[in-house]
Order: sequence, then structure tokens, then C-alpha cells
Amino acid sequence: MIDANEANELFREYRRTGDIALRNRLVENYMYVAEILAKKFAGRGVEYDDLYQVATEALISGVGKFNPDLGIQFTTYITPTITGIIKNYFRDYSRAVRLPRRIYSLAVKVRNETNEHYKKHGVKPTVKQLSQKLDASEEDIIEAMEYHAPVSLDATVKGEDGEGLLYDIVADPHDGFETFEDSESLRTEIKKLDPTEQKVVSLRFVDGKSQAEVGKILGVSQMFVSRAEKKIVEKLKDALL
Repeated sequence: MIDANEANELFREYRRTGDIALRNRLVENYMYVAEILAKKFAGRGVEYDDLYQVATEALISGVGKFNPDLGIQFTTYITPTITGIIKNYFRDYSRAVRLPRRIYSLAVKVRNETNEHYKKHGVKPTVKQLSQKLDASEEDIIEAMEYHAPVSLDATVKGEDGEGLLYDIVADPHDGFETFEDSESLRTEIKKLDPTEQKVVSLRFVDGKSQAEVGKILGVSQMFVSRAEKKIVEKLKDALL
């Protein structure tokens, strides 16, 4: 077991060199965190092995992103990160299993209408436009827009360099903007958000809470949180990219 100070030196060296052997050593050292959290959520409708895989992938990703110079221990950083990702996995799994047929059907219509609208106007339709066009409530439109049919990361896809695994080319589904998490620019831009937006960022992207949970905490609707989240991500992307 590596102590915290030695681990921080290894993190610094890994950030400098990108040495996979160092990364693997750090992952092995903290694997117990993934095991504990996977066991914590086991027995709730998802197999332990699946949860362990999700937790392990989150740990590997966290090792790659952690900055020891931020002043916190890795265990303090990675525990809520893995917990949030496991919760998101439960949410997505639950949606895939229990999604109402009407929402599934609406999701197909939303995708088709969005494509047609984009072809004609060069921009994606708003939730209100989709609601009027498809004669559905804005809440149902948002739920349908958030639905993604489960796709295996082992699926083979074709790219410019030939065939490969989806896992190798798809963006990390768990980080709306975590790739910027060590960036001073991101912290600066977040500070420019209004207090409510900052709270949404903290609850959604740091604590890993669902939109419904955030809505209850802030005393607003899930739809309000969904709109705020999309607005925040676009605002930060525009500022940073």
C-alpha cells in the first residue's frame, strides 16, 4: 500500500510522463475504493460484477485526471466521483429497463423531427417547437431527448482508419466537462455564473446527483434543472472552446 505522500509524487510523475505503468500502479493501489463502493451499491437490481466494472473504469479515469497540487487527497476526490458515476449508471440502467413505451416512441419522433428541422433550417429545433410539432408536453420532450438506447462499448464501428471499438472513439459519457476540471480557466468561468447556476454545477457535476434530486434541493422542477444544465454547459463550452 502506497502512502499519500508517495502517491502524490507518483501522480505528479504520471502527469509529466504519461507512463502507463505508473497509472496502473496507482490504479492498483486504490482499487479497494472501487471494490468498497461497488459492494455498497450491490443488491439493488444490478449485478456486483457490472458495478465493479463501472467503478473500475471511473477509477482509471480519475487517476488520469487527478491533480495532486489541488490540495486534496485522491481518496477524497475519487470517492464522490465514483459514487456519482455509479448513480448515473443506475439511472441509465433504470431508464433502459423501465422506459415507458410512449417515451420510447416519442424519442424516435423527436430524433426524426430534429433531423428534418436541421436539414431545413440549419439549426436544431427548440423544446417548445418540438412540443408544438409533436403535440407533446415539454416535460415529455425533454425526457425523450435525454433517452439514449443502450449501446455496447464493445460494438464495432467504422471510422476513417477502418473498424474499431466504440469504446476507443466515443467521448466519456460521464463527464459533461470533466476534461477541463484541472483548468484554471474553467474555475474562472464557473465563478462568473450566477449563484443558482453554480449550485447546479456543484450538485450535478461534483456530487453526481440526478436532475430530480437537484430540483428537490433547489425547490425547482426537473425541467428547470435540465434547461439550466444545458445552458450552463453551452455557456462554458462557448467560453472555453
